[in-house]
Amino acid sequence: MALVKYLMKKFIPLFVGSLFFFSFVLVLVDLFMNLWGFISNGASLVEVGKIMVLYFPKTTWYAAPLAILFAVSYTLSDFYANNELVAVFASGVPLIKFTFPLLVFSFVMSFALFVFEDTVVVPTYSKKIQMQEKALNQQKTLNNDKIVVMSEKGNIVYKADFYDNSAKRLYSLYIVIRNEDKTLNCVVRADSALWMEDHWKLSGAVKYTLADDTLISSEVDSETVQKLTELPETFRNNTVSIETVNTREAKAYINHLMRVGLPYAEPLSVYYKKFAFPFIMFIVVFLSVGLSGKTRKNVMLISLASCISAAVLYYVFQMVTMLMAKFGVLSPFMGAWLPVFLFVVLSVVLLKYART
Repeated sequence: MALVKYLMKKFIPLFVGSLFFFSFVLVLVDLFMNLWGFISNGASLVEVGKIMVLYFPKTTWYAAPLAILFAVSYTLSDFYANNELVAVFASGVPLIKFTFPLLVFSFVMSFALFVFEDTVVVPTYSKKIQMQEKALNQQKTLNNDKIVVMSEKGNIVYKADFYDNSAKRLYSLYIVIRNEDKTLNCVVRADSALWMEDHWKLSGAVKYTLADDTLISSEVDSETVQKLTELPETFRNNTVSIETVNTREAKAYINHLMRVGLPYAEPLSVYYKKFAFPFIMFIVVFLSVGLSGKTRKNVMLISLASCISAAVLYYVFQMVTMLMAKFGVLSPFMGAWLPVFLFVVLSVVLLKYART
């Protein structure tokens, strides 16, 4: 118990301090990236300050793995440099047992980081994005063009040249209606369609059907119109950033993309990343243990360099796997979890060859 108290007494202040430091650095990076935009658009100092404060929870979420990696690496390297671990090993306590409290702490922090992201980071980051877009005059319109939407489990397909969100009207609309066995029922062509509370009202519409290989055109009957109930929100330019919504909302949005036949690989991989990323907290403790004790000189410099190198390697590899998931090379699940699996193996290998 005395060893545990001594270990945590040296580790906790380092973890908290490095967490604040790395978070602050990320906030500054974001500020400098957008500084010219804020100046050119006349954003006030108070407005910029609010945006940076709202970004702080997100940077804390990003910095947590880096902070715990540095804190554990430096703590153990300092123990090695001062020969304090010699006494620990001589007393019969192996390295894995000595660092077990750190593993427990990181495991608990993994769950805490997930809850923190879902309840605190998401709303603050979403508000930060909204305020930043307003300050930089980057507000997005909900009007949309070149739209293709699948509805009713693929039985109805809408294709429109343009959607006017304020008028809730579709222009140059084609609708393909299929039977339950996926055979063609009819094709409807309309100059425009106006949303009428529970269905689309067609203007300049013609219905085309096939009978004995003969194309027949006719007016659109009320039975066909009553099938056109896809909500206007579906046609909006309302691409949702999965990072700005919680897991429940993200899952609902992905189900919507699947239902209407839109690409969903990228948002699904980001959704899985919400679960995968927090557990890097647990993995990097193994990595820190394996990286510690490599030198007795320049402990601070070596620890900082090793943890930054490991973090950069992880984030770059994660970017690559997420891109591969986006383009279908990897599944969305593997795009999010492959870096975690790889670093588990790397951590175990480093731990095996760590000095004891």
